[in-house]
Amino acid sequence: MARSTLSTRARSADNRLQAWRSAFGGKVTGIAAQPQPWSLGTVAGARALQSGEFRFAGELVEAPATGIWDVPSPHEAFTCAVQGFGWLDDLAAAGDATARMLAQDWLWQWIERFGAARGPGWYPDLTGRRLMRWIVHAPFVLKGQDAAARHAFFKSLGRQVSYLAHAWPDAAPGLPRFEALIGLIHAAVALEGAEGLLKPARRGLAKLCEGIGPDGGLRSRNPEELLEVFALLIQADRAQRAAGHPGDAAVEEAIARIAPTLRALRLGDGALGRFNGGARGAEGLIDRSLAESGVRTPPQGEAAMGYARMRAGRTVLLMDAGATPAGIGGLRAHAGALSFEMSAGRRPLIVNQGPGDAFGPDWRRHARETGAHSTVQIGEASMARFAPASVFGCLDTETLEDGPKAVTLERAVDRSGHWLLASHDGWVASHGLTHERRLFMTPDGAELRGEDTLSAQSTRERARFARMREGAAIDWCARFHLHPDVEAELDPGGEAVRLSLRSGEVWIFRQSGGALSLEPSTYLDGRRLNPRLTQQIVVRTAAMDYASRINWVVGRAGAQARAIRDLEDAS
Repeated sequence: MARSTLSTRARSADNRLQAWRSAFGGKVTGIAAQPQPWSLGTVAGARALQSGEFRFAGELVEAPATGIWDVPSPHEAFTCAVQGFGWLDDLAAAGDATARMLAQDWLWQWIERFGAARGPGWYPDLTGRRLMRWIVHAPFVLKGQDAAARHAFFKSLGRQVSYLAHAWPDAAPGLPRFEALIGLIHAAVALEGAEGLLKPARRGLAKLCEGIGPDGGLRSRNPEELLEVFALLIQADRAQRAAGHPGDAAVEEAIARIAPTLRALRLGDGALGRFNGGARGAEGLIDRSLAESGVRTPPQGEAAMGYARMRAGRTVLLMDAGATPAGIGGLRAHAGALSFEMSAGRRPLIVNQGPGDAFGPDWRRHARETGAHSTVQIGEASMARFAPASVFGCLDTETLEDGPKAVTLERAVDRSGHWLLASHDGWVASHGLTHERRLFMTPDGAELRGEDTLSAQSTRERARFARMREGAAIDWCARFHLHPDVEAELDPGGEAVRLSLRSGEVWIFRQSGGALSLEPSTYLDGRRLNPRLTQQIVVRTAAMDYASRINWVVGRAGAQARAIRDLEDAS
């Protein structure tokens, strides 16, 4: 979507908010049904808050004896996290009198400061999150409160419900819109006075569910976002049934489509592959959600949401073999076509750097570029360009444009092992080159062999390649980012890299067709305060002719003799 269209949409949403302020109505008088918590906090998190440690969106701000609304915010993601009231889960998990008093102070301060529909928390997705937490934890925060405080609480709930009923269509597509609508559904089934909103909210959610692809995927192709939508749909279905309402067929069908896709997006440690802005997934959420769904269907088809999976023995590999999301669907998309992540048993081995949202806008931008992924890169370029986007949401971001559109995938399994052949056109417009990646995994999972080729295929592409080359070779490389728990050592001759896992396993990486090096990298994990230092294997070469390639193999020590012979034959 063009920038002007996105800006117009944001202005329209802001105008709708102004109109709603003038026409506000609606009255909530109490809790009619008490839904179960949809997210769980920790006592440790509550104790940190009580001691003045405010840890949100990858940042730690130490401010003892400071109210949460007076804590200086280092960036937008921090502000969004605070306004979403996730901290209330932690204080409710502690459940003691001290935690309750703190929760009450901060909640009623929010009503005083922001309750008039002004301030950073008035976006549809944040309001949906906040509503669900206020409703779920109402018994905790209302205990001991007088009539005036209770009146202010329910008046604020009514105001937020009314706002959400008007504003949910303005939430960004994907997870934010699901959060807004499902927050409205929770309010409609739980609050006295909001019952009339259930029918239109169910219609809206059914329409959103129709947008979930036949393969159970989202336009964003973000695995973590898919997990969070899945968990929210399950909670919405459970809350309605608990309140005596029938289930919604569209929601049930969406849950049934998503479950096998999520199973296909897991690595050997049970975590999700980290692609297109998605992290590993909240601890325990995927197991809990799959169990609650009751869906036992195994993964289906060649690719799940555009990701190809190989599994042999104890080795699991996920490769991004889908088109790069563009426009609004690409608000968190990464330029990492044909990148892969790989685990050996429960130990991550080869990874992408991951999402940088938790570490501020510079890291967010860096993490989306091609060099942050285990794939092929030409020079220091990225295979897609960034375009400014303006949407009605808490985080301003950029879309990806002109990324890979023609992405092909073929796969086969026979007695010799598992085969994947994929290609993308992300370098055609800039350099006239198509990237083709061939992968082969042995039946026991002890070896993964790869071949990366850049080729100019058509007459037009060869002409573009010749213009770009201008008598000099075009430098390119294949990057393999390593998990920080992997100890990597380049052998003295520069012929191989020894990879030692904490499990005691040792893997060896070898290549032919390029120059092998071990270089610094980072691993972005939003659960930590800072990016983790790690390393990456880089194989560099140059394109002089219409086709150039790198062959490589990574295998468990003891399974290398055959791999070395094959590499020698390939070179």
